[in-house]
This record gives sequence, C-alpha cells and structure tokens, in this order.
Amino acid sequence: MSSMLPRIPSVQQSNFPTPTPSYCLAGRRRWARLMSESASASIPFSWPSIPNPIPRRYRRRLRSKFRSAQSPASSFASLQTSFNPADTIRALRSHRWSYYDGHYLVLMIVAIFSLSVSQAPGPLLKTGAASLLMLALLVPITRQFFLPVLPIFTWLLFFFNARFIPAEYRPHIWVKVLPALENIFYGANLSNILSAHQYVTLDVLACIPYGLLHYGGPFFWAGLMFLFGPPKIVPVFAQTFGYLNILGVAIQLIFPCSPPWYENLYGLAPANYSIPGSPAGLARVDQLLGFDMYTTKFTASPLVFGAFPSLHSGNAVLEALFMSHCFPKLRPLVFTYAMWMWWATMYLSHHYAVDLVGGAFLAAIAFYIAKNNFLPRMQMDKASRWEYDYVEIGDTPSKGYEYKLSVLGNDDFRHDSSDEWTIGSSSSISSGSRSPVDESQSWEGETLASQNSDAELSEIVVR
Repeated sequence: MSSMLPRIPSVQQSNFPTPTPSYCLAGRRRWARLMSESASASIPFSWPSIPNPIPRRYRRRLRSKFRSAQSPASSFASLQTSFNPADTIRALRSHRWSYYDGHYLVLMIVAIFSLSVSQAPGPLLKTGAASLLMLALLVPITRQFFLPVLPIFTWLLFFFNARFIPAEYRPHIWVKVLPALENIFYGANLSNILSAHQYVTLDVLACIPYGLLHYGGPFFWAGLMFLFGPPKIVPVFAQTFGYLNILGVAIQLIFPCSPPWYENLYGLAPANYSIPGSPAGLARVDQLLGFDMYTTKFTASPLVFGAFPSLHSGNAVLEALFMSHCFPKLRPLVFTYAMWMWWATMYLSHHYAVDLVGGAFLAAIAFYIAKNNFLPRMQMDKASRWEYDYVEIGDTPSKGYEYKLSVLGNDDFRHDSSDEWTIGSSSSISSGSRSPVDESQSWEGETLASQNSDAELSEIVVR
C-alpha cells in the first residue's frame, strides 16, 4: 500500500510541517504552496568587508555633490500653478501676522479714500473691478502676481483720482519756493539754462527717457531681474516701487508746487487749481510727430502742481539702485540712464533740479529700507533664478537672526516657506548660508564633522 503513494521530496532545515501518509487533495495543494514559497524565499547573507580605496574626505565631497544635485532648487524657484482658492485660504490661515503686515492696512486706507472721492467710473464698474481683484487674489496662480503689485495698483488709483479732491480741501500752491531753492542751492535756474537752446535732436533725445522709457522701463528691468536675479526680488521691487510713488503723490498733495513751465507761462503770479496742465517741451514732440501723443494727457494731468518731488527722477533712481544690486556690471549703464532722465526733465521744463534731488532722496531711502529688511542677496555664481537653492534676506545681521531671518528649524522663522502674504515672499527662503529644508526631503551640506556612513555613498553610486 505504501509503495503506491507518490514519493515526497524531503526539505532539510525547513520549518514547514511534514505531511502524513493519510493526506487528502487539500493537503497536497497546501504542501505545493508551501514548497513554492520556500523556493522563492531569499537566504540572508552578508558581504565581506572590503576596504574602500577612496580617502574619507574625498568620499564626503562626492556625497555632497550627489546630494546638491538632488536639491529642491526647481521647486524653490517655481511658480504657483494651482487654481484652487482653498490653497489661498489655507496659506492665509497659516500666516504668522506681524507688524510688517500693517502695510495692507495702509493700502486699504488709501484705496478707500481714493474710491470715496472718485467720480468716475460708476459704482457698477468700481464694484466689478474690486470683485475681479479679489478673485485674482484668491486664485493661487494669479495671486502670486497680483499680491506683490497691490501697492502699484493703489498708487495708480490714488494718482488718477487726485483730480476729484475738492479745491477747498487742498492746501495753498507754492509758486516761489522751488525757484528760490534753485537759486539758493545752485545759484541759477538750471531748468531755464538747459531749455534755453532747443533743437529737434535734443527734443527727441529728451522724449525717449521722459515720454517712453519712464513707462516701459520698469517692466523691462523687472523682466531682467525675474530671469537673472534671485527669487523674490521682483515682488520686493514691485512693492518698493509702489510705496515710493504713493509717498510721492501724498507729498505732492500736501505740498503742491508749480513746475518750471508755470514760471515760463505765468511768471511768479499766484496759482489756483483751475489752471490746466501743460506738456511744455513735449508739445514740440507732438508737432514733430504730427499727432497728439502728450498734449492732451499732460493738459488733463490729475496733479498739475505735483512738481516736488519728481517721480520721474525717483523711479529712475530706484530702478538704477535695484539693477546695480542685481547686476553690478551694469551700474554705469543704469546710472547713466538716471542722469539722462534728469537732463530730460529739466530740458522739457517739467521739473526743477531740486525736484530731482528730492525724488532721488526718497528713492534711496526706500531702496535701503528694502535692502536691509526684505531684499534677497545676490549669489554671483548663479546665472538665473532657477539655479538658486536658498536665498539670504537682508543686508545687516541682527541678534538671533541671520540677515533678518531666524536659523532654519527655529520656531520664530519669520518668513514661512509657504507664506506668500509677507512682504516680497512667494517661495521658500532660507537664511544666511544655511541650506533649505523642503517638506518632502531634507538635505544639507557636508562638513568634516558629518557622520554619514559609507553605505550611503554606495547606494548613491548604484542609483
């Protein structure tokens, strides 16, 4: 009877149960399954220890290179692509509010004032524009562009609605102050001296910076900084630009002064707010072109007596300072552009020299405040924004912070990596010379004190 049973192969050193002679079909299937699992099981073993011929310090450098290649630089400099408003609400809830956020209150006050005095457009258009702006701030893909330029939008709203402020609420117009300061500081009226000899070539040369580059220049400089500067520099530039112009318009409303063209037309006679603006030297450009490009616009200027400070000068100097910070080799070019703007404003009889100095002074103050607190530092070995692995913020280290930011891992890290509501922030930031910490992976630079095992190098090389 036993000779008729099939022969069962024996398995040595196995923990599987030995089948009995009286098995059934189910037992045979179970035994076949156990045998297949036993055959596919791997037998544990260890490699013999082989000495590594590469010195330890070179192995550390190699590990550092491999890990730096795996850094989250692409996500650091990338842009938002989400259309979900819930992401914005989540970011707003996680935002750590500080006194720096008071600038949103300032923008709100200026915007409400501008809308309250505005007489055009109608209520429906105002409501529609406000609704579209709120929607743009809720959607992440548009928020990253509209949030930094809120000061610029507020400045434009403030400037174009200044015409609707009733004359009885406006201060006295100062006609003699700027000419007197011009004679005190420079001994003569530089604007009259520069505009005494007028030629077609000089008119065209003056029109290029004053009538063209003044409006398109900020976009051009911002594009260069976005492509070849560090991440976050364009939001800082946009907000600094906006606040400089808001402050300039506020000073022009509080301290209205007549420009050089008023002295050329009316002398030093008292001025009033019913007097229209004038294109001054730009009228010659319109005659040369054969169509009205500047005359109507400057005649209906919202701030006819906004001579001091000169925002043409302030904007040009601010752009030159930012470009010098990003591209030191372009410093002679950008400051030549600023001096070109200065000459054009005086040649066209739109500003006195003292106006230019006042605008440049405000621009310098705004730039150095931004540089010390919010401006990312340049890394000269980086050719574009996508090569940055981390960003150093500010120019002056303070106690407990590296360049106005806390050390990574500190609970007081002021600029959260996902926080876009702080001034100028749109992506991850790290401080000092520290390496960034990404939510999905952690990586750090190698030092001689690192205690990484050689097995990590083997795994990286095998990959």
